[in-house]
This record gives sequence, structure tokens and C-alpha cells, in this order.
Amino acid sequence: MHLAPGSPWDKEGKQLSAAVVRNLNAKYGLSDPVLVQYGRYLVNVVHFDFGLSYQYEDQPVSSLILRSWPPTATIGLLAFLMIVIFGIGIGVIAALRQNTWVDYLVVGFSTIGASTPAFVVGIILIIIFSVTLYRVTGGNFSLPTGGFAFDQHLIMPVVTLSVLPIAFIARLTRASTLEVLRQDYVRTAWAKGLRERLVVTKHVLKNSLIPVVSALGPTFAVLITGSVIVESVFAIPGIGRAFVVAVSSRDYPMILATTILFSVIVALANLVVDLLYTVIDPRVRLG
Repeated sequence: MHLAPGSPWDKEGKQLSAAVVRNLNAKYGLSDPVLVQYGRYLVNVVHFDFGLSYQYEDQPVSSLILRSWPPTATIGLLAFLMIVIFGIGIGVIAALRQNTWVDYLVVGFSTIGASTPAFVVGIILIIIFSVTLYRVTGGNFSLPTGGFAFDQHLIMPVVTLSVLPIAFIARLTRASTLEVLRQDYVRTAWAKGLRERLVVTKHVLKNSLIPVVSALGPTFAVLITGSVIVESVFAIPGIGRAFVVAVSSRDYPMILATTILFSVIVALANLVVDLLYTVIDPRVRLG
């Protein structure tokens, strides 16, 4: 950040005097050597003090993050729920219906979805639902909202954020399920005349989910980093958009705090995945 040209005080359309810049640097400790700034910041972080924002008139960074966190958490959790349900679901169905039109459809979706960036999906959805359908319906079409109904303003951001991970998880689930279906114990279960639901739930699904669970941690990381793009496309006041604004304005405390938050979330997600291993795979034990 310090190697990049410019400073946090380079406001658009404003030229501050050298004396004002020196006073601001002294106020926020930017006139000290970088190592001194880094050490002071680490000491403050231990006490959960992430400093004051340069952009939002000396507001604590922690309060800004708490204010921006709910939209990001809502969209991220809903997208993760969609990934688990649809990604694993269509992957298992494609494996059970191998070499049928269902399998070809899932493989085609996985290929296209895995190669399409989130911002492209978001722009396509905006064009379809906010421009094309608006002209057709005259803006009279709306979905139920409030109470237990799904708020319609969340649909496009959640879908945009979850398309690529769903495609990846579906392809991984399909490959893992096909491998398990070729095992001898599964063939023995079929030969015994057991029902398909029993074979799939008791013998196939639990073993095929082992590699899928290991991918859920990195997938959650994709959701966190993807929120930066999705919130920018749909103008959502979340952590991702706050991070983009902080980078563009060189708000160092906000950049560092959001980076730490993203790192902690990804680390916790990987920890939860490791704990789930002990539940799914009996060969894995903690210790």
C-alpha cells in the first residue's frame, strides 16, 4: 500500500497544502517508519482496536465493519446454502443417470458455469430481469417479499455469487459419486435387491461426500472474495464494497481490517471442514 503512488489525502478535485498533509500524517502516525506503524498496528489489533477510518471522518473501523457485515453475511450464507443443496443434488442425480440427457445437461451447466466470471453472470441477470423483462411486463411483475417470503432483492446477488461454486461442486460430486458406484460393496448392495434410495443414502452418498466436503472450505473462500465483485455490481453496502472503496481511497485501516476479517473467516471455514471429516470419514480422528 505504501509503495503505491499517492496518499490517503489525495482527494478527487481537492489539492491539500503541504502543511495540511504533514499534520494529517502526524495525526494518524503515517510520518513514522513503516515498521513502527506495523508494530503499533499489531499491538492495537491484539486489543481489537483497528484504528480510525481516513475516509469516514474518524469513525472507528470496527463500527464500520459491523455496519457493513449483515448484507455480506446474508448473501454469503444463502449462496452457501444453495451451493450445498443444488451442487451436491444435481451432481448425485447426474451420476445416477449417467449418459442420459440429465447427465449431459448437468455436465454442460458445470462447464459453462465454471468458466463464467461472477460479474458476467450478474450483468446478464441485470440485463434480463431489470431491462428486458421490465419492458415486457411494464414493471408490474414482482415476487412476494417480507415475513417468511424470500426478499426479491437478494435473488440476483445470491444466484450470481453461487453459479460458479455450484458448477464446481456439481462436477466434483458427479465424479466422486461415479467412482463410489463402481465399488464392489455398492454392486453387492444392488445385487441384493436393495432399493435405490437405501443404496444411495447408506452406501453411496456418505462416501462420495468425502472429497466434496474438503472442497467446501475453499468454496467458502470463493464466496468471501466473490462478495467484492457481486456487491460492486449490485451496489450492495456490504464488506466487499467497503473493501473496494477503501482500496480506491487508500483507507489503510479499513483495508487491513477487512483483510484480517476475510482471513479469519476462511480459516474458520477450513477448521469446520476438518471437523466434519471426523463425522463423515470414520478413519479420521482428532489428535
